[in-house]
Amino acid sequence: MVEKIKIHKGLDIPLGGAAEFRVTDRRDIALYGIMPDDFVGFTPRLEVHEGDHVMCGQPLMSDKNNPRIRLTSPVCGTVKEVRRGERRAIIAVVVEKDEVQQPWKCDTESLKTREGLIEAMTDCGLWAMMRQRPFGSIANPDDKPRDIFISLFDTAPLAACPERAINVSCLNGANKGQWLEAGLNALSKLTDGKVHVCFSCQQSAVSGQLADNIIFHEVSGPHPAGNIGTQIAAIAPINKGEKVWTMNRQDVAILGRLASTGEYRPERWVAVTGPAAAHPQYYHITAGASLNELLKGQISSEVYPRLEVRSQQAAVSRQRAAGSGTRVISGNVLSGRAVGVDGFVGAYDSQVTLIEEGDCYDFMGWLMPGLRKHSFSRTFLSGMLPFKIQNSKFTVQNWHFNTNLHGGERPLVFSGDFERVFPFDIYPTQLIKAAIVGDIDLMEQLGIYEVEPEDFALCEYIDPSKTDIQSIIREALEKCRKDS
Repeated sequence: MVEKIKIHKGLDIPLGGAAEFRVTDRRDIALYGIMPDDFVGFTPRLEVHEGDHVMCGQPLMSDKNNPRIRLTSPVCGTVKEVRRGERRAIIAVVVEKDEVQQPWKCDTESLKTREGLIEAMTDCGLWAMMRQRPFGSIANPDDKPRDIFISLFDTAPLAACPERAINVSCLNGANKGQWLEAGLNALSKLTDGKVHVCFSCQQSAVSGQLADNIIFHEVSGPHPAGNIGTQIAAIAPINKGEKVWTMNRQDVAILGRLASTGEYRPERWVAVTGPAAAHPQYYHITAGASLNELLKGQISSEVYPRLEVRSQQAAVSRQRAAGSGTRVISGNVLSGRAVGVDGFVGAYDSQVTLIEEGDCYDFMGWLMPGLRKHSFSRTFLSGMLPFKIQNSKFTVQNWHFNTNLHGGERPLVFSGDFERVFPFDIYPTQLIKAAIVGDIDLMEQLGIYEVEPEDFALCEYIDPSKTDIQSIIREALEKCRKDS
């Protein structure tokens, strides 16, 4: 029997630029980058040097605290560059792809046991895609989780629609759905508890012969109903001392292919979206692909990302409306990370968002009616209208968005707004304030172990105080992780 869960609190942001279901194969991209900052708690030890030749699945870095956890090359090629930042911290290891590719392989017989499956996942680097809650770090292969949670849909702004998400999770059209089914069965070996699989009301549950401990939940409601943290809180909240594991739906399909054929092929489908994207669509890529090559058809300048415009009149209109630049975000606009066109697709991201930079100021600011601005608190007149005014006509369209905060940092006050979009059984404002002062005992009492920064993304979006809430929660979780 499928359990039905309704999420009542949340907010769907009407951002324009959803990807059309048009898939372009870009596995021909030459450069790939693995960025250790994508992995919480990972302390990199470099295993290669510039000029070394590496095979797919060969370690590029390992964790100093747990050498079994490795970040491996997604392709066969040559280490072109080791990018470093302050204090020579590793930012990325860049691999240039060879013309001839060979996947990482192992014997499928060894994958039938829990120990053999974990060994193969750690050897090829797929284990890094298994995340642990609390803290959001890479799961420890020596642990056994209470449960494993998988979300088959996403409600973030401009994320792939639920039905397409299932389709693109499958790595072979001829075996549609089989890799996902095999991946779920493989995950069932890793826990003595349950594997909770959440899908939306627009999807159908995965069919086939599945393990007895795999349970399906039909989840509906506004964003963040698709967030794994929201689903965990609604199904089986995390208590202190408990650990649950999570995995991205596309990585589950990659695991299914590994378990079925013994081949590790880190391929995924990425949606390039956003109001500043020239042609929003899907791309079939290899994990860690270069954004500089991926976005050539979306932005015109390789030095500074600018939107391709079709006429000088459109360029002038755009410049007057929202400055001159485009921000490239690996992930969604709420919880993604801003990167330049010289960056790479994030390890856990299946979306790239292009949005106009807010490098301009609105005349008279909030004193203007704001008919073209999305407003949660109804500060602008548009907050009372379910439509947008265009050419003196009322039309139901998306609002105009850019990266402008429309204000500066102010004191954090109890307004009750956070509780309207925060679906957890937690006091969000009190938890944020406890995180600011660093009171671990109070944070534990208020439920810090149940949340991740992405769970506060909507709170940050509607916050009139313009507080960087996600960074505050991440720092608090890191303090708790190091103290545990």
